[in-house]
Amino acid sequence: MVNKIWWKILSFLLLVYTIVAGFLLPVPRLNILNETIRNLYFHVCMWMGMMVLFAISFYHSVKYLRHQNFRSDIASSSYAALGSFFGILGYATGFLWVNVTWVTDQGQSIGSVLKEPKLIGAAIALLIYGAYFVLRGSFTDIDKRARVSAVYNIFAFAMLFPSIWIIPRLVGSLHPGAPGSDSGNPALDRTDLDSTMRMIFYPAIIGWTLLGVWIATLKIRLELIKNKNIINE
Repeated sequence: MVNKIWWKILSFLLLVYTIVAGFLLPVPRLNILNETIRNLYFHVCMWMGMMVLFAISFYHSVKYLRHQNFRSDIASSSYAALGSFFGILGYATGFLWVNVTWVTDQGQSIGSVLKEPKLIGAAIALLIYGAYFVLRGSFTDIDKRARVSAVYNIFAFAMLFPSIWIIPRLVGSLHPGAPGSDSGNPALDRTDLDSTMRMIFYPAIIGWTLLGVWIATLKIRLELIKNKNIINE
């Protein structure tokens, strides 16, 4: 029993530590970012957690295509759902950050912000995963739904990298750290994160990711109970 709950306890403790230390401990005074850099413990960490959850979903899709195990289909869709949820939270916290840094401090218009390649790429990635769930809901045949969903999920995961990480870096961007950006400092640059922030940032990534896995496992268990008859056939 202990072996099954230790990582859940760890997730809880890390998130408590992230929230308390993230708001109370000092942060470096960087140009434009200032106190808003505390959002790093939420915005960036949720994106990191999203990538891990999508990667696990991708793994289960490949596993389903190899073994045709209905449990893998349920696991794949559950992790994709939690990854999408984390992506929405990451997008929302990022948009709040934008309103403080780009709009308030830099005087950028909302129109220019909405054209930002990083935001557009992230929105496209989330819409692709949104289409995944629409696709799943359009099938009544369980086997066909699982096969088509698995193939599409592999495509969706492959599209994450160009839409979020590659294309925005090839064009002009306001996002910190992008080529030609004058909107502040790249939050992940080693010169921007002091030792105190690193002590919070890395545990925060682990804590948020473990929380996502925790919720996904609960969702999987619920789906297995709901589909008990199908699994036992």
